[in-house]
Amino acid sequence: MDPDKYKQNADIKADTPLQNILSVGAMILMIAGIAGLAMEFFKEDGWVGKMFSFFFRSTGTMLLLPVLIFVLWLINRWISTPSKNETKKSGNLPMYLMMIAGVYYVYQFLMT
Repeated sequence: MDPDKYKQNADIKADTPLQNILSVGAMILMIAGIAGLAMEFFKEDGWVGKMFSFFFRSTGTMLLLPVLIFVLWLINRWISTPSKNETKKSGNLPMYLMMIAGVYYVYQFLMT
């Protein structure tokens, strides 16, 4: 066993208290966004009910389901990284979207 196997980590600096506060704030906004969207999805006459009533209204709108699945697959391909070694800047896009939703739902909560 190599006694200096952790020597490569000697230059790693701890996060500052400000970075910790910003990280916790981002996490709280993401949780608020997820909770707010979940409430919108599953409340009575929410988005899930409206979506099912739209898609199963007629055969023409049911044909939109494969198109929607294909678009979601393309978005997944765009956000995902092609290999394990490289990272894309768009990989944080879902996190930022949830934070934006969290800001909206926290604002709605504070104004009511």
